[in-house]
Amino acid sequence: MVVSVNQQAKVLFDKMVENYELLQVKVVKTGNGAHIIDAGVNAEGSIAAGEMATEICLGGLGKANVVTAQYGDVFLPSIMVSTNYPPISTLGSQFAGWRIVDKKDKFFGMGSGPARALSLKPKKLYKEIDYEDKADVAVLFLEADKLPNDEIVEVIAEGCNIKTSQVNIVVAPTSSIVGSIQISGRVVETGIHKISEVGLDPKKIIYANGCAPIAPVHPDSTKAMGRTNDQIIAAGHVTLFVDSDNDEELAEIVKKTPSSASKSYGKPFYQTFKEAGFDFYKIDPGIFAPASILVNNIKTGKSHLAGKIDIPLLKKTNEI
Repeated sequence: MVVSVNQQAKVLFDKMVENYELLQVKVVKTGNGAHIIDAGVNAEGSIAAGEMATEICLGGLGKANVVTAQYGDVFLPSIMVSTNYPPISTLGSQFAGWRIVDKKDKFFGMGSGPARALSLKPKKLYKEIDYEDKADVAVLFLEADKLPNDEIVEVIAEGCNIKTSQVNIVVAPTSSIVGSIQISGRVVETGIHKISEVGLDPKKIIYANGCAPIAPVHPDSTKAMGRTNDQIIAAGHVTLFVDSDNDEELAEIVKKTPSSASKSYGKPFYQTFKEAGFDFYKIDPGIFAPASILVNNIKTGKSHLAGKIDIPLLKKTNEI
């Protein structure tokens, strides 16, 4: 059975539209018929909207719940994420792999979610997980400071090979409640992406869950980006159930997975980003990973743990 992440996510999108007042979001229709949920640009947003936006990013194939968790001597709001479709829901949907830019309108948005499975951005990732969606409707999450215009909708529709009227977009800035929640909600995705980058076939991951604190909202988008990344880097934890024939090799892969294995680790991400001249390409991509990871091999019954929660770094970035 081929599951359509866009069809699954559209059900959640429609629920957000139906309950927009309760979720404290706004619904906008573009001139060319696309539907946009403003979850933080001109709307306040809410915890519930953040949970639903995270589940939309997961292509409707995962669950997200905001809870309270303890980190050292402090309690912080955190998001718990789980999925029975790890490669498809995270790499095939949630991964932020579609940069959408309109220089004329001064628009920049990082696209994630099910629509990527139609546009195949990036193609290499979809080959690795052997997945492609064939839906006639697209659902995209845009991390952006402004709402997309008709021209941007056209770009998305063309990339997905669908009509503009079938484009559905949730938008939230990094410096918003929903923005902060959905970034921490990427904790499992970052773990799966990193472990696949260092050697594990993502198709061997059977089940995944994780938890990360939710960053305090900061009005400066660049500083907010630093804080939100640090929630996963300093205090995110991921557990994976995998099917592997080689525990020795698996143990070595797991050791390379946590954020602390990166040469860029040790400072608040904003400081690292600033020292790099605000150029992502000068930062080791290996930093984008959870603080700790536990991998259970269902074939042998052995478990492999690496990394640890860094309370001092978390407190420093959150200014506790």
